Amino acid sequence: MTIERIIAGREAVITCQADCTVSEASSILAERRIGALPIFDGDSLVGIFSERDLIYRLREFGPSVLGMQVSEVMTTPPLTVEPSASALAALALMTRRRVRHLPVMVEGRMIAFVSIGDIVKYRLEKVESEAAAMRDYIQTA
Repeated sequence: MTIERIIAGREAVITCQADCTVSEASSILAERRIGALPIFDGDSLVGIFSERDLIYRLREFGPSVLGMQVSEVMTTPPLTVEPSASALAALALMTRRRVRHLPVMVEGRMIAFVSIGDIVKYRLEKVESEAAAMRDYIQTA
């Protein structure tokens, strides 16, 4: 099972530019009910802004953080994964580095954004499918 299978048929990724304010980026997170945004400087992926970044910087800077540029508070450099990576390898990376989102990159271009929830959901569906196949096999044997 690869990341490529998990991202098949995905819609466009919601992104944000590096000069966006933290307030604007936070509004996007809330409106879209998402946990993180890939941050771009032009066409280049430069970081990730997540709910955690917001909370940590609110604690550090107080409400003034909302007027700062997202480039000042995002996590950088972003950890990335290629479509050919196995889902378990991506899950291990996310667990080890304590991140919940990974940009999926091909030749320096982001093609998708996966969350730990996406990978766990796909893995659970696969396990359930294998269990059902095993039950069917046992019942017909």
